[in-house]
Amino acid sequence: MLSAEDNRRLTEVDRGAPMGELLRRYWHPVAAAADFTGTSVKPLRILGEDLVLFKDAAGEYGLIQRQCPHRLADLAHGFVDGGGLRCNYHGWLFDKQGACTAQPFEDLHGDSNAKLKERTRATAYAVRELAGLLWAYLGPAPAPELPRWEPFTWRNGFSQIVFAHVPCNWFQCQENSIDPVHFEWLHDNWGATVLRGKGTGYSSAHLKLEFEEFDYGHVYRRIREGFDETHELWTVGRVCLWPNALFTGDHFEWRVPIDNENTLSVSWMFERVPESAEPFEQKEIPAWTGPVSDPETGRYYTDHLLNQDFVAWLGQGRIADRTRENLGRSDRGITMLRRRFLSELKAIEHGEDPKGLIRDPKDNDSVALPIANRDMYVKAPTPRQLGEQRRYWAERGIPGPYIYQYGQPADVRDAYDEVMGATGDGA
Repeated sequence: MLSAEDNRRLTEVDRGAPMGELLRRYWHPVAAAADFTGTSVKPLRILGEDLVLFKDAAGEYGLIQRQCPHRLADLAHGFVDGGGLRCNYHGWLFDKQGACTAQPFEDLHGDSNAKLKERTRATAYAVRELAGLLWAYLGPAPAPELPRWEPFTWRNGFSQIVFAHVPCNWFQCQENSIDPVHFEWLHDNWGATVLRGKGTGYSSAHLKLEFEEFDYGHVYRRIREGFDETHELWTVGRVCLWPNALFTGDHFEWRVPIDNENTLSVSWMFERVPESAEPFEQKEIPAWTGPVSDPETGRYYTDHLLNQDFVAWLGQGRIADRTRENLGRSDRGITMLRRRFLSELKAIEHGEDPKGLIRDPKDNDSVALPIANRDMYVKAPTPRQLGEQRRYWAERGIPGPYIYQYGQPADVRDAYDEVMGATGDGA
């Protein structure tokens, strides 16, 4: 159980709030490069700030405040002009650094205040592209390195990027990343058994849990009925990636705060193509957004793994009231995570770098993370192995081949089937 004050410190992400200041020290995925063809403009709300992301004629990205500094018009309706974004209301032009480079009427007639252009600036943030994602940094200079995680360097894989707008606070989403027992009950017993009308025959129980910290987050290890301490889920474990992601080996899930009561779920998925499809080079990583609930009935989608997570997070309320909790032995990872965050909040108050930043480019070529069952992701699967994987999830009632989130578009499914095989079982 937390105090109300500590709960606020962990959940509030606005600028000036302790957690808001901490999270601004990290890069966050906010969009997909595939969404930007030609020159494009997209409004965003991240960490409580309303912004506009744009791609200019040279293919470079800018991220500036959404309201024009002139008369507060909405720059989401602006348009790209050369290397900047021009307001559709009076034509004022802003470059990627937020400088005002043109004020058409004033420029034509000569403004009596020569410093008007100089003092008119839009708040601007750094944007970079990596692994098909567009990343934003909203913190103080100098920015750390944008982590180039090892899976971003893998070849011969089919990747996709999946978004969802989850109407709850980011922290209850991230706590899920260090909660292994939820898989037994939420995904196996409820998702694969109760929801499928298969009675109450419970899945294998968790017999042993361990949690430990490393440079880039926390690792949780588990032993379930049916395997022992030689299993890689115990010897290697899974990663709760600092500060706001889960990494399981073949995919990342980021929980990016939109504001205090809304989260952008961002998933980056990788699946190794079969040997028959090699060499395979994906020209562009497709991206799509899946709905959380049925727009007609309002009922949550529950067939897919992440949708089941969404149901659990949303059930805790827009901002979970942790003063009412009763934590147990399985929650040791939750407690460890909260203590680390509260410690890091104090560190930045003292002017120190928080946990997990990469400052030296030499340390950022291919950043390794613990990966259980690594061969599944870096070696080409046989048709039989692909078939076995699909049957495993089909037996648990998870629609495939994309098991994580509802709403995969037909064109992404078709592209996947083309390279992976429509059945994956050698048929």
